[in-house]
Amino acid sequence: MKRSIFIAVIAVLALAAGSQAMAQTSGAHAILKDKDGKTVGTATLMQAAAGVQVVVTAEGLTPGAHGFHVHAVGTCTPPDFTSAGGHFNPDGKQHGLQNPAGAHVGDMPNLVANAAGKASVTGVAQRATLAAGATSLFDADGSAVVIHASPDDDKTDPTGNSGGRVACGVVIAGQLPVTSTAPDAIPFIGIAAVGAAFALGVLAIAWRRTRATT
Repeated sequence: MKRSIFIAVIAVLALAAGSQAMAQTSGAHAILKDKDGKTVGTATLMQAAAGVQVVVTAEGLTPGAHGFHVHAVGTCTPPDFTSAGGHFNPDGKQHGLQNPAGAHVGDMPNLVANAAGKASVTGVAQRATLAAGATSLFDADGSAVVIHASPDDDKTDPTGNSGGRVACGVVIAGQLPVTSTAPDAIPFIGIAAVGAAFALGVLAIAWRRTRATT
């Protein structure tokens, strides 16, 4: 019976550690806010073979193209968000996906808003990682996702003439908070919590049986 208790305890500890590790390795996210602190979009980041995939959805933008990038500092101080620093560029290259001397790790394709001001785009921060390393988005000062007022021309160093910064979000480890109640929206940490509860139940039963035999 003591063996059952020991196994249950190990299971609980393993599930707790696993859920914490998953929060750190399953991806990252950013909540994008404008200069007034209003949430205007989200970014989800996942590790990919070539770097970090960044999926941005936003609303309330002026119709047309907007530059967006991963910036070098994880601080978003309104109204101009210059606290986020320049583009994430640990390799010391020039800006622009079309620049022969580029691109920055944080360079991304333009985000194009429709007539209603809504937009979505997927890009890859080439060579970036969510793990430790020289190109980690979780280095000492973190990183941020920034949307600009104007289109990025993909070649002019250092910003692509993409204008002022209209939204910013600090990159945070873990998935976006879940708002849907659909079964496929349950995050891993929720599954781990169910497993932990089951293991605790096994532990309680084993404990009761031990008391009954003593």
